[in-house]
Amino acid sequence: MNPSIKQLQAFVAVAQASSLAQASERLHLSQPAISIALKNLEEQVGGKLFSRDARQLNLTPEGRDFLPTAMRLLQDWQDAFDDLGALFSKQRGKVTIAALPTLASGLVPGVIADFHHHYPRINLSLHDVLADQVTAMVREERADFGLSVAPNHAEDLEFTPILDDHNVVVCPLGHPLLALEQVPWRRLSDYPFIGIHRQSSSRQQIDQVMAEIGGSLDILCDVSQIATVGRMVAAGLGISVLPSLSFRQISLEGLDHRPLVEPLIPRRLGIITRRRSPLSSAARTLLEMLQGSVHQSSVHQGSLHQSSLYQSPVPRSE
Repeated sequence: MNPSIKQLQAFVAVAQASSLAQASERLHLSQPAISIALKNLEEQVGGKLFSRDARQLNLTPEGRDFLPTAMRLLQDWQDAFDDLGALFSKQRGKVTIAALPTLASGLVPGVIADFHHHYPRINLSLHDVLADQVTAMVREERADFGLSVAPNHAEDLEFTPILDDHNVVVCPLGHPLLALEQVPWRRLSDYPFIGIHRQSSSRQQIDQVMAEIGGSLDILCDVSQIATVGRMVAAGLGISVLPSLSFRQISLEGLDHRPLVEPLIPRRLGIITRRRSPLSSAARTLLEMLQGSVHQSSVHQGSLHQSSLYQSPVPRSE
């Protein structure tokens, strides 16, 4: 048994009108087409749904019992396609983002504000977490996409770079390193160091660079929050290294910074998505807006060089 929507529509229209002519006008179908639809429906259900006389069609007892169900089925059908249309038109839905704190506080807020202005009925959720957590949330489908460094050993994920950030040494005002235009990494060994916690991708890169150049850090203490790093450095307790994007998270009062060189190592940031798992219309639109924001930042600010900007398309899962 496989009744069609057309047959259900014909049944409900005739039941409500008790007339083929009126049902024909309502459905914009010819009377013979409606008669055929009803005949086929009755053959599939195994009995008569209408009793016919010269003037009108009346429901049989079985037809009367079936009418509320048929009306509900048609309404559910309409509601389902209305909901689907709302998703594609971004009138309803949800987007969840997992992002490194530097990106969550620096790149994302303005884009979310713009997205919410255009699509106020989309529910947005932003999780500012460490790189490993970003990867896990995307992989486990707890986030639509992530903003982070490239994940390791992640054949099931796709990484699309969008920009290169750079590490800078952060010093209290008056510190000797601020007399330099650029600071070699090896000079970090000469002063007490305030470290961000060792699980962060930024700290892991710092430790890797120092190991490669044969240097070591005089760790005064490790802290969990970038804002705390800024306050401790401003208090004169030591120097630190932070991604340049992180300065939107801290007060610059009492601080200054210089780029780190020898080696000059970019910190590549980008979009993490699941392979073979397409994004929703709302998520794709938000990603496009994020990439547009990065491009506009490169045009209107001097902090991002063109060589640090990636004009890759929003990742499309195959």
